[in-house]
Amino acid sequence: MIPIVTAEEMYAIDREVEERIGISADSLMENAGQALFRVLKERIPRAAKVAVLAGTGNNGGDGIVIARMLKSYGYEADLWLVPPMEKVKGAARTALQVYERSGYSWVAYEGKERELAALLPHYDVIIDALLGIGVKGDVRPPYKEIIEQVNRSSAVVYAIDVPSGVPADGGEAGTAVRADVTLTVHCPKLGAYTFPAADYYGELTVVEIGIPPAAVQAKAAARFVWEMRDVIGTMPKRQRASHKGTYGKLLVVGGSKAMTGAVTLAAKAALRSGAGLVTMAVPETVYEAVANRVPEAMCRPWPAEGGAFAGAADWDGLEIDAIAVGPGMGRTEGVRRLVNELVRQPVPLVIDADALFFWGDYAEFVRGRSAPTVITPHPGEMARLLRRPVSEVERDRFGVSKRLAMEYGVYVVLKGPYTIVTAPDGAQYVNATGNPALAKGGSGDVLSGMIAAFLLQHEAVQPAVSNAVFVHGQAADWLVQNGHSVWDVLASDVIDALPAVLAGFNAVGA
Repeated sequence: MIPIVTAEEMYAIDREVEERIGISADSLMENAGQALFRVLKERIPRAAKVAVLAGTGNNGGDGIVIARMLKSYGYEADLWLVPPMEKVKGAARTALQVYERSGYSWVAYEGKERELAALLPHYDVIIDALLGIGVKGDVRPPYKEIIEQVNRSSAVVYAIDVPSGVPADGGEAGTAVRADVTLTVHCPKLGAYTFPAADYYGELTVVEIGIPPAAVQAKAAARFVWEMRDVIGTMPKRQRASHKGTYGKLLVVGGSKAMTGAVTLAAKAALRSGAGLVTMAVPETVYEAVANRVPEAMCRPWPAEGGAFAGAADWDGLEIDAIAVGPGMGRTEGVRRLVNELVRQPVPLVIDADALFFWGDYAEFVRGRSAPTVITPHPGEMARLLRRPVSEVERDRFGVSKRLAMEYGVYVVLKGPYTIVTAPDGAQYVNATGNPALAKGGSGDVLSGMIAAFLLQHEAVQPAVSNAVFVHGQAADWLVQNGHSVWDVLASDVIDALPAVLAGFNAVGA
């Protein structure tokens, strides 16, 4: 897992490394610059003409080290120092002295503003080491003008740590570099996973610079990117002596006259994700329309009223190990009564879609549930749960998820680009798979079925949920890489792509 940090946490980590662990700021900057250069060397052609734009502070210092290494390896690289030299302090000043003693010259921006403006269109690569993570508020001259010129150029732009002008913790950016690639130093920053800030990053690559893990653990909250290696390390293995009962009996409760497809998508996704036995509970008025759509699943008609659930469950002879409730249920009074009954069942529970509409009725009861509870809101549903505007949720996705999960003791899956899974202890896991193909009706129903199926098979809840989210996104990525576009993918296509994705895990030893 890769830790994700705020700007304040990153500063605290740097102090911990310098003051307690004993790695000097000069050494840390040299390590960072060298590590960043190694990545850049693999990407930048030797014939490219490169401009390194350096500001003050650590970001500028990293740029100075990169420029020195580029020159040492024979690149045609110009180092433009934007601030007056006397404003370059600390480790960055040391880096500049080493640069000069290595026999290399640099260009002072002050007094040569027009020269840089004229030259920028002729560079093949621009390395943005202007501002770093300390930006607050609007970018001031001369950085504002330089950034605007960078954005007008046709060069490939590599941002160091964060694109200059973008708030490290996310939010609105005024004038900011629109990078093709961002090489973030050791730990990605919060803004890389929240919009609109994330739009400026381009491709995100994490570059480790040798910071001891103990420093990150001591100073940063439990907030991580859930990676492929985490999935492979936690996906369950099937035993030769197992049978269908080994992998759990899942009840998927959903459907209504207006929405017969949602429950079948959830059920089929659960089966494709390894659930042993799946039963769909649907209103009796839609039983015939639903029963044959997923022949591998059982189907039970429950009392109906007006094309939706009447409010009574039929448990006669029904054995279950987990419940997924919500897909396509509608929001009638009968559904309200049924959801309030289902949350009282002592089994793992996934609450999605229309079932979340009645959160206010059962939220207090959920606090006391002993079995795991997973809720899967999209931003609009999250806003309704919290009685806050959607814009407020989107501005603080990490914060609102954490508060809700810890307050009610639930696992919160806040869906969207970079879906966040938050555990009841506040630990957060970001998913980086998926693409806009998932922005279509039915995708959430598929995810609910997958989460429920994985809960039945994994030993721990958080890996089960995070793995389901990862595989869901990976299926959409596989589709786009194999003949589909982000426009045409259907939720049923995502289910059909699961075999290829899951087979891929087997190939690497899952």
